[in-house]
Amino acid sequence: MVEIMSLSATYVTRHDQMFPTLSSDDIARMRRFGMAATFAAGERIVRAGDVAPGLIVIVSGKVEITQDVGGDRHETIIVHGPGSFAGELAQLSERPSLVTTKAIEPVDAFVIPSRRLRDLMVQEASLGERVMRALILRRVGLLESGGSGPIIVGHQGSGDLLRLQGFLTRSGHPHRVLDADTDPCAKTLVERFQVDPHHLPIVLCPDGKILLNPGDRELARCIGLVKPIDNSKLYDVAIIGAGPAGLAAAVYAASEGLSVIVLDCRAFGGQAGASARIENYLGFPTGISGMALMARAYNQAQKFGVEMVIPNEAGHLGVAADVAGKHYHLRTSSDEIVNARAVIVASGARYRRLDVANLAQFEGTSVHYWASPIEARLCGGQEVALVGAGNSAGQAAVFLAGHVKTVWLLVRGAGLESSMSRYLIERIEAQPNIKVLPETTVIALDGQGENLESVRWRSRQGEEGTCPIRHLFLFIGADPNTDWLAGSDIALDEKGFIRTGITAGPERHLLETSRSGIFAIGDVRSGSVKRVAAAVGEGAQVVAALHAYLAREGQAPGVSQTMRMT
Repeated sequence: MVEIMSLSATYVTRHDQMFPTLSSDDIARMRRFGMAATFAAGERIVRAGDVAPGLIVIVSGKVEITQDVGGDRHETIIVHGPGSFAGELAQLSERPSLVTTKAIEPVDAFVIPSRRLRDLMVQEASLGERVMRALILRRVGLLESGGSGPIIVGHQGSGDLLRLQGFLTRSGHPHRVLDADTDPCAKTLVERFQVDPHHLPIVLCPDGKILLNPGDRELARCIGLVKPIDNSKLYDVAIIGAGPAGLAAAVYAASEGLSVIVLDCRAFGGQAGASARIENYLGFPTGISGMALMARAYNQAQKFGVEMVIPNEAGHLGVAADVAGKHYHLRTSSDEIVNARAVIVASGARYRRLDVANLAQFEGTSVHYWASPIEARLCGGQEVALVGAGNSAGQAAVFLAGHVKTVWLLVRGAGLESSMSRYLIERIEAQPNIKVLPETTVIALDGQGENLESVRWRSRQGEEGTCPIRHLFLFIGADPNTDWLAGSDIALDEKGFIRTGITAGPERHLLETSRSGIFAIGDVRSGSVKRVAAAVGEGAQVVAALHAYLAREGQAPGVSQTMRMT
């Protein structure tokens, strides 16, 4: 029995999938994965911000799920009864709960911890599918409601506020943003914690801790997105990069029994995750947002037990040896160590910056390298400029056209035909508020402080124009993210992309680098096709090469082992 007290679109339209009722047979099949538990009436089982013991399957009694809505107020989301289960995606990977769970009458239940929950997903496929779908939809409901997770307080439009908001959004983590200038709850928080306005934005974490303008990693640690790395573990493979290639490799490797750890310096999804809509990816005839596609891959990897350490940036790559044999070790930017038998580099590329002297002055507030709903709200009804001629630029232009007055699309070449898919060109031509300026480059940015006020451009014929523009979007390509490999003896091409297959032979793979046991896939690989589907294909293909390497080295793959450090 389930009583819904608070409704959002997903709660209404996907109710049966979001809150399935388990049959007696379902409960019997699930019971072997859990441990019996009882809770007294009024007992708080899980507090928001604490790690839950696992998925709670209710045999008898009732459990109330609430979320914090600010001002020491809580809202009831749902009341679970017999045959229901309490939990959402946080329970899949032992992350802090986003909601509070309380018994409102005596409860008889059993608790399935995260590790055993993943076992259930694999061993009981049809039942696991229903549970997984429910966990995902419950997270969607929390994202829609905006009443769970950390609270960010800051000045609307400030660069650091946008950075924090963007990080949590791309991490698929619920949060709320309060305007320090207009929201009475924000003003109350600032006064209560005696925050100097110069220290804004602040973040109030679910456990009550206050962070003053934190970095992404500091925020991630506070809300439990990342945990310390155990340097005594030896993984089968460490994957650097959580874009399409890295996530595909993680899913295929973990589903085949390899122990996998994934690092990314920013958030999962890579550049694909920033795409407003992908319409030429096989199997999605109506299109799908890059964020939705990558979130599915991220959740799928966690289902198979992949350990995600995001954000955390890979640094020095070296070789170590102990009683377990030779292996690679990665030192991260947080000075932690990852030990792995093999390494897959899927670190992708970094956005190119415009060659304009004062560009940095406006980055983060007025100059953007992706177009998400956050940016669309910032520039709603305005004129914006977008520089670029590839598919990413086309997708962004079409997306923004639905929110702004005019999109000025500046193209360095003679047109779009040589670099953009035909379907996007046709869509751009059909949008009356997208104005394409071929053979045109930006020559100057003007504004005060962090706020852009106008953009000046020049055509190849020497004609100049100025437009009052407060937001500029840059989609001018990317450079390989390989600086961190300096000193690792991995061969790069003249543009800095990783060369693979250069020593190919009967025992080497075309995706293997100049160092045995280190592979490169996706955009960072020299000669790769810069498409999402190609990156996913390489992520699948590299796992076969990984198996061959581990067999060649006589290393039996499996669950991460504890090493005897030397």
